[in-house]
Amino acid sequence: MKLLYVLLDGVGDRPELNYLTPLEAAITPNLDELARRARMGLVHPAGRGIAPESDLAVFAMLGYRFDRYFGRGIVEAVGSGLEFRNGELALRANFATVSDDLTLLDRRVGRSLSDEEGRSLADAINSSVRFEDPKAYFRFKHTVSHRAALVIGYEGVELSDEISNTDPAYRKVGGISVAEEKVEGLKLSKCVPLADTYEARLSSELVNEFTEKCMAVLKEHEVNRRRRELGMLEANAITLRDAGNRLPELEPIWKKFGLRFAGILDMPVEIGVSRLVGMDGFKAGGMTDYEEKVDKAKELLEEYDAVYVHLKGTDEPGHDGDPMKKKEVIEEIDSRFFSKVLELDELLVVVSADHSTPCSLRAHSSDPVPLMVSSPKLERDRVCRFTEREARKGSLGELNGWEVMPLLASILRSKGLDSAGNSLVP
Repeated sequence: MKLLYVLLDGVGDRPELNYLTPLEAAITPNLDELARRARMGLVHPAGRGIAPESDLAVFAMLGYRFDRYFGRGIVEAVGSGLEFRNGELALRANFATVSDDLTLLDRRVGRSLSDEEGRSLADAINSSVRFEDPKAYFRFKHTVSHRAALVIGYEGVELSDEISNTDPAYRKVGGISVAEEKVEGLKLSKCVPLADTYEARLSSELVNEFTEKCMAVLKEHEVNRRRRELGMLEANAITLRDAGNRLPELEPIWKKFGLRFAGILDMPVEIGVSRLVGMDGFKAGGMTDYEEKVDKAKELLEEYDAVYVHLKGTDEPGHDGDPMKKKEVIEEIDSRFFSKVLELDELLVVVSADHSTPCSLRAHSSDPVPLMVSSPKLERDRVCRFTEREARKGSLGELNGWEVMPLLASILRSKGLDSAGNSLVP
């Protein structure tokens, strides 16, 4: 038996459609079929009471837990292919829209920034922005839509990641960023040192200088002049968060669980996670090419013991506050992705999420997410749907994210052999 492990980004929600969550309101015959042969439970991806960012949550759902987290900036830099050396500072960046008084109007430029526009703005930043101190330097790269990654360095000094975020939607707590549940009316934040050291003060000063100089370049850029003329939101600011200054040394996932893992991934953050845990990463069309992703998974399962698939589409309607759209995306994934999954034989199919993104909050929450572990060979629960409410009835109870992979590895070991009769454990 082999493993197909699917995370539906931000799929968890709260009852907003006639007292139903989008999962409960959606018509999902294929997920329902998987649920009828499944054991279910609830998962707190990054631990109880934490509203996690996707990177930390995905690490946890893949079985990794950290005493001190190294920062999403590192994951984004690695995932985008941006050069990074220990002692430099890596940060996740967003193009954003702010008012004249720096009130954050939209953290994502209305999700309307094209890749072409983003690349043009990034080129202008790289060619026009310079630090006052010649020892300071940066590398900036647009990735997808409003997203980007930044690396800052200073000759002869190891910069500190003990600094605050400039993105007010995420508060840095104990080395991780926690999503604020209410973001309306917040202003672009100044970066401040979180430790009384020269390195932290220098790091925060460089972040603030970069932010201010970017705004001057972006304001007059032709992309924003054109967007103003069309009545569109401008990409007139950069928000920064989740600084990291050192690459982690992680036990490879194949060694940790005795499973040869492949990932089907779209976004830089997921690609970064896969590279840092030693998972082979693959593309399969665009984000909504669901049939192609199943076909690629089937191909990879000929060679690998486990395939991880991260589907992004269910998260964005949550951030946009659109429960009907979220319901529709869930139905589309059920129809185009999970219908083909049901055609695959001899699989342990696991479906969960990296976090909840309730439409009422337009942000990640600490709500637990459903977990479904499905196989005809398992003793099954008396459940019939993949929903938050049904998951609460399941025999798996409530787990932390880092407890899921050990559970799955144990189930696979108990079955002993893959479909070709080969041992899954070296």
